[in-house]
Amino acid sequence: MINATLDRCLSFINSQSAPKTPVTNAVTVRHAVTISRQAGCGGVIVAEKLANYLQQHAPAPNPSWTVFDRELMNQVLADHNLPAHLEKFLPEDRLSAIEDILADIFSVRPTSQTLVQQTAETILKLAELGNVILVGRAGNIVTAPLPRVLHVRLVAPLEDRIERICRDDRKSPAEARKFCLEEEAARTRYVKNYYNADINDPVLYHLIINTSRVGYENTARMIGDAVLHLV
Repeated sequence: MINATLDRCLSFINSQSAPKTPVTNAVTVRHAVTISRQAGCGGVIVAEKLANYLQQHAPAPNPSWTVFDRELMNQVLADHNLPAHLEKFLPEDRLSAIEDILADIFSVRPTSQTLVQQTAETILKLAELGNVILVGRAGNIVTAPLPRVLHVRLVAPLEDRIERICRDDRKSPAEARKFCLEEEAARTRYVKNYYNADINDPVLYHLIINTSRVGYENTARMIGDAVLHLV
């Protein structure tokens, strides 16, 4: 599944890099979407449904929409000619200062600050290409200067998120709660430490949607309609 998704992402990038055939009187305005999400509220599911919705409803010509989530890390490694094993150093969290100092001294890997910067460069490149949905990694902050990028925050009550993780990932309630709290703390630290921002600040987003109340399909539809009307 991961390889299939990565192949789709790479296919998208290659298609954007290929020479374009001029089309008379056809102007394609390409948008992008960033999705920030609480752990367990269905961010990736919504992103995939959103891609399908936009593919069906965006005016022609409409190049394929592609979701970049975990696979974004593989693209970061490829963009900067980094070895694949560095993927474990690219979570939405901050490595300790001691680890960074040792890495810098012994040149065992780029520092976390360097990796974050390289991730941001890849996010910007993808957003500028357009027709992408970027999940996580402060995409909304990185792409804030760009026009035609819609920023979304997905939330849901903790108990609902725990229930979803138990059902989808087959975790116990205790494991699911621990995952939600730790993942949310990590994402909050990532945004705070590297971008000096509060991930929960509503001003950073165009839309904040409670997926428990709205549901995945309606959430994707709401975001999609907002994208289609984005100037």
